[in-house]
Amino acid sequence: MLAACTVSRETIEYQQLAEPAIAAAHALVRVHHVTLCGTDLHIWEDDYATELPIVQGHEFVGIIEGLPVGAPEGWAIGDRVAVSPVFSCGTCYACSIGRTNACADISVYGCYEDGALVELINVPFDKLHLVPADLPLHIASLWEPMSIAMQAVNRSHPVRGEKAVVLGCGPIGLLVTLYLTDLGVDVLAADTLTGRTDFARQFGAQQTMLVDPARDFPTAEQTPTLDTFTRGQGPSLVFEATGMPSSLGNALRMVATAGRVVAVGISDREVALSMRTVPVKEIDLIGSRNSLNLVDASLEILSRHPEQAAALVTHRFPFEDLGTAFETMRSRTELVGKVAIDMPGARA
Repeated sequence: MLAACTVSRETIEYQQLAEPAIAAAHALVRVHHVTLCGTDLHIWEDDYATELPIVQGHEFVGIIEGLPVGAPEGWAIGDRVAVSPVFSCGTCYACSIGRTNACADISVYGCYEDGALVELINVPFDKLHLVPADLPLHIASLWEPMSIAMQAVNRSHPVRGEKAVVLGCGPIGLLVTLYLTDLGVDVLAADTLTGRTDFARQFGAQQTMLVDPARDFPTAEQTPTLDTFTRGQGPSLVFEATGMPSSLGNALRMVATAGRVVAVGISDREVALSMRTVPVKEIDLIGSRNSLNLVDASLEILSRHPEQAAALVTHRFPFEDLGTAFETMRSRTELVGKVAIDMPGARA
């Protein structure tokens, strides 16, 4: 079988490997579609806490092709499945309180161990989830970013009718917007690019604003618009979905007194804050990582919003053209949502 191995910075080698044998307590899955995210781009650029070489790919779906003797009831060859890529240690503090998504010794397919950019992969049964019959398989691979967005929203305990600002209209910000509006929260979405803010309206944003990276947001000229949206109170809920230090500063500055800020964007950049910022306004500053038992719920959300889910996949590439796919992801001249990779199995 064929595997794509990232061997060094921006270098992928296609390698012929032996097909895996059917393993006990695992289903043999033929990978059909893999979607790429910012983490994948950073790994490809060798700018992530990943040891190369590695077979990337952690957002994926496929079809069960083989089952071991004594497989659990309920699984059959031909089942369409989404795969949860996260493995937790079960013994650290986070695991001991049920927050396995934040495990201190976490492993993830395609990030810390070989992943899904391969034709066949053995997957433990407890990582498999049936894809709803009405959901196209290439769309179902969006369950993973959808679940990350849902985790961030759930961490904030949103209330129907409250006013939220989402900073960043990339895939996670768009899916946060979609889920918030699904829960009855009014959303103002902001980004540095007009194309992205326009895109956010398709995902339910009631209002959008453009961020000038060289100035604090909102600017003096934009403040009246935000005041009107929040009835002069400031947003009670702000999501930082860019990973930019200045964006987190904007979030903490604009949030209402006693409001909540959820940091879901990730980077290694450092943030400088006055020690007055969080305590004086008594802000709840909440981190969010991965997702906790949200695979089936995220698939259900995608099934209920097929137009938005389909629109989010802006680019599709064949498995043999991964280099172009990664180059497209870092484009600054076109609107890039999610990039999907069609594996050979999807074309059989």
